[in-house]
Amino acid sequence: MLFRASADTVAVMALDGSLFLHLNEQFFHVLGHRPGPSEARSWERSIPALATALNEAGLGNVEVILEYALPLNSRRVDAVLAGTHPATGEPSYVVVELKQWSRARPDEDDASLCHVDRYTRPVLHPVEQVRRYCQYIANFNGAVAGHPGRVSGAAYLHNATESGVVGLRAVECDDQGQLFTAGRRGEFLDYLRAKLSPTVPGVRAADELLSGKPVPSKQLMSVAAQEVREREQFVLLDEQQVAYRMVLNAVRRAKQADRKEVVIVTGGPGTGKSVIALSLLGELYRQGVPAFHATGSQSFTKTMRKVAGARKREVQDLFKYFNSFMTAEKNSLDVLICDEAHRIRETSANRYTPAAHRTGKAQIDELIDVAHVPVFLLDEHQVVRPGERGTEADIRAAAAARGLTCTVVPLDSQFRCGGSEAYLRWVVRLLGLAPGGPVTWIPDDRMQLRVADSPEEMESFLEGRRAQRYGARMAAGYCWPWSDEPRPGDPLPTDVVIGAWGRPWNLRGERGVAGAPPSALWATDPAGFGQIGCVYTAQGFEYDWSGVIIGPDLVWRGDRWITDRTASKDPVFKKSTPDADVDRLIRNTYKVLLTRGMVGTVVYATDAETREKLRELVGERDAVAAV
Repeated sequence: MLFRASADTVAVMALDGSLFLHLNEQFFHVLGHRPGPSEARSWERSIPALATALNEAGLGNVEVILEYALPLNSRRVDAVLAGTHPATGEPSYVVVELKQWSRARPDEDDASLCHVDRYTRPVLHPVEQVRRYCQYIANFNGAVAGHPGRVSGAAYLHNATESGVVGLRAVECDDQGQLFTAGRRGEFLDYLRAKLSPTVPGVRAADELLSGKPVPSKQLMSVAAQEVREREQFVLLDEQQVAYRMVLNAVRRAKQADRKEVVIVTGGPGTGKSVIALSLLGELYRQGVPAFHATGSQSFTKTMRKVAGARKREVQDLFKYFNSFMTAEKNSLDVLICDEAHRIRETSANRYTPAAHRTGKAQIDELIDVAHVPVFLLDEHQVVRPGERGTEADIRAAAAARGLTCTVVPLDSQFRCGGSEAYLRWVVRLLGLAPGGPVTWIPDDRMQLRVADSPEEMESFLEGRRAQRYGARMAAGYCWPWSDEPRPGDPLPTDVVIGAWGRPWNLRGERGVAGAPPSALWATDPAGFGQIGCVYTAQGFEYDWSGVIIGPDLVWRGDRWITDRTASKDPVFKKSTPDADVDRLIRNTYKVLLTRGMVGTVVYATDAETREKLRELVGERDAVAAV
């Protein structure tokens, strides 16, 4: 939230200009950068239109929450109006999406998308957008959990006439998705009066909404079965829904015109790529469309098979590996959903590949050739191994070589790390993956960050969080050798040793040993806490609290990071791997590890100077011992 006040106050502050100064300052304080010109312009033009409508409706007592941040998500809603329902006397909330559009037309192929002249790509229909905001708030804010009827939604196109947007009326409206224009302003006022009492101040209702405890996110693994077999358990927002719809539209076009299309969905950690992948797989599976989900991650694929296919073998068979399609016929699938596509390798062949199958064909080419619509979901900053070729440029080039249409859909909002954009920016600047250098961490209300002075301190802190019923894992850079797995009945070997403290790496095999889960389930089985995970078992997963050990392969010296390839025990680094590649991959490794936590991260560095730098950046106020 950037601002909250009564409608009367909002109107006065909008008139004298102080509201926009306040919003600018709050935006900078919360997000760490200034708003763009288009966002600032929308405040100056749209908020007065809403405030005027509220006051003309006699609703000056209603509380107006501007730029309300969705729980566990970086997306912000233009405005939430809080008050009391005039008929029921219960708290009532109206989500309002404000649009400056004067004209818009529906997409020819999909009424849930629309086109506006200022945008090069289709955007989500405003009714669909506000409806999904309402659903998300009802799902994830404890103040209205179990009371979805308390949340209503409207898109207000205050510059538009009916003739300018008449095509948008094709989308069916309901209580959580209404559309009003300047031409139907009177109906908008009536709608607001029907939802909000003019006599009861909205202060209490606003307090309840803003203090509502976020309902724990429906984490990907725990609902995969329902997601695939029944219907969406996740609410896809904004560009997530656009990506979802564009893939389904590409599938329909490919079937009708007998042609191939490539779709690339790009986004950082937690932007919902895997949620989109599962939503697509579930929908296509229900439609009877031949489709598979594929990754290059053994852990992710095996977990999907175990959770999503717990009762149906055919569901387990939907989850494949990238190298599963070496001998498949061209266009034998309608759709192939390549999740974690940044892990695509140069070729599918490995030491176990029969000679007859060693064609030398690029893995990207195999994946494109096998399906009418290959879909790639990727984050280039999660490339952590030499030879991984899943970049947007490589995929676009492979599509162009075949003369195929290639659509790229970027994702911006993110759900991991409590939805904290500030934390993600802090991580990438800390590691030198974004310009500007490391900056001091400024705590926000979404993500917690702690620095530990010892591994014992870190583990003790995480044990405390587990006692509070949070999930937690510890992971480390690949700086300690990996012992052979013990024989049945023997204890796990202590691999990660730091002073007097030591813990085993996660298991490598497919069976549990000594109470520890198999490798593929380390991130999702509660018994995984006793072992230290590596980037290959952590990547693609999330847990409430993340403990990260920065090993001697990445140390701070003077004014910069130094990577020491000799300290890495990762067998994927060969003598022939260039130093620049090793440096990039080590930094990417820690970026992955530092972005697994949903609630908070505790970081410990084995190097004293590095610990001191982290303490300087994070501050004594966030020391583990002080919590």
